[in-house]
Amino acid sequence: MAKPLVPDELWEIVEPLLPPRPPRPRGGRRPVGDRACLAGILFVLKTGIGWEGLPAEMGCGSGMTCWRRLRHWHKAGVFQRLHEALLARLRAAGSVDWEHAVVDGSSVRAVFGGRSPARTRRTGRRRARSTTSSPTPAASRSPRRSPGRTGTT
Repeated sequence: MAKPLVPDELWEIVEPLLPPRPPRPRGGRRPVGDRACLAGILFVLKTGIGWEGLPAEMGCGSGMTCWRRLRHWHKAGVFQRLHEALLARLRAAGSVDWEHAVVDGSSVRAVFGGRSPARTRRTGRRRARSTTSSPTPAASRSPRRSPGRTGTT
C-alpha cells in the first residue's frame, strides 16, 4: 500500500491550525474534506504537476478546489503557524542544527536596506573607442562611395 501524503502525525498538528468552515447554504455538493485537500496540495507541490492535472482518482477534489483551499489557508496564516509549530517540535527534540543556518535577503526583508555602495573606480586610463561607429570600411554597414561619384553613369 502506498504511503499516505498526510500521515496521522502530521494531520494531528495541522488540523487545529485550520480556520473554521464558514456556514454554507442548504443544498449543493458537500465540500471536499480538509485532509483530502491537504493531500491534493502536497501532491501538486511534491510532483510539480499543474493544478488542473491533479488526478480525480485521488479523491482530493479538483485542482481548482485544492488551489482555492491553499489560497484561503495561506491568507489565514495556517502555513506560518504550521512552520512555527514544526520548528518548536524540532527544537524540543534537539533536532535543529543552527550551525548551517543561512539568512539572506530572499527570506528576510531588509526594511531599511544596507549602505549604498561606493562608486566603482575605473580600471583603465580612459574609455575605449566605440566599435559600432568606426569610420573604417570593415565596420561600416553600407559600402562607402568614393568622393566625386554621384552614383549615376
